[in-house]
Amino acid sequence: MLTVSFLIMPQTTAMSEMIQENPKTAIQPRGEGRVQSPEIRSDRFGEPGVRGPVKVVTRDLDLFYGAKQALRKIALDITERQVTAFIGPSGCGKSTYLRTLNRMNDLIPGVKITGQVHIDGVDIYQKNLDVVELRKRVGMVFQKSNPFPKTIWENVAYGRRIMGERNKATLNEVVEKSLKQAALWEEVKDRLHHGALGLSGGQQQRLCIARALAVEPEVLLMDEPASALDPISTAKIEELIFELKSSYTIIIVTHNMQQAARVSDVTAFFYMGELIEVGDTRAIFTNPVKKQTEDYITGRFG
Repeated sequence: MLTVSFLIMPQTTAMSEMIQENPKTAIQPRGEGRVQSPEIRSDRFGEPGVRGPVKVVTRDLDLFYGAKQALRKIALDITERQVTAFIGPSGCGKSTYLRTLNRMNDLIPGVKITGQVHIDGVDIYQKNLDVVELRKRVGMVFQKSNPFPKTIWENVAYGRRIMGERNKATLNEVVEKSLKQAALWEEVKDRLHHGALGLSGGQQQRLCIARALAVEPEVLLMDEPASALDPISTAKIEELIFELKSSYTIIIVTHNMQQAARVSDVTAFFYMGELIEVGDTRAIFTNPVKKQTEDYITGRFG
């Protein structure tokens, strides 16, 4: 069981104790068009970090909300089947960047994006890309749980039904499997046809995770998924993230640096729209290369 702590760490060394066929273009299936990531190293330690197949590659990414630039020349490789955490002060661009990975920013008027984001070797901003297919493969869990005003069963089955699945036995299997993956099955298996809004906040968030998993994504984006939850519910979400990373590429935005230290393999620090530093989580929290990173982690600003 993970221990939840809200103690502010005054020194970076203290963190180390906590780290243990369609006319539109389709995203390629898992395993195709991938490259091997280089070792992630701390320039100060030279310690080898996390390595493996790269799932997401971003190069020279700029994003504007009208005349205001929110992201500047972001270049980042995200490794498959690991947890990557984005940290940084409010307004630094970490959630904005997260939303570029499934093109949620397309829904905001006045947004302009330049640069490249590739998933499995496919530029997701190319013309004629099937955005619906992209969002099926890149699921998202938001900061505030948002279950539909439907039953628990209907919430989890919703995505598969929209995709055309009508077989009740298949849908039942999907619902059970997804709720088990989200560590919620035992708590709700006897009330699947009760309203989802009757669940607790933590249960609702895990239900939203189950709903995202039901369409079998390859990447799971989590925008501060535990920020509104109590410590017990937060611990369950963190345990769930740890269990899911063997099957999914997980990218999480968090303001809680202790949470990033507990759950992530790689940490990226954003500040004022720029990616300041990225590396193995242990190295980032115990001996960061950039002074801005150290100042943020030690609480000098943010």
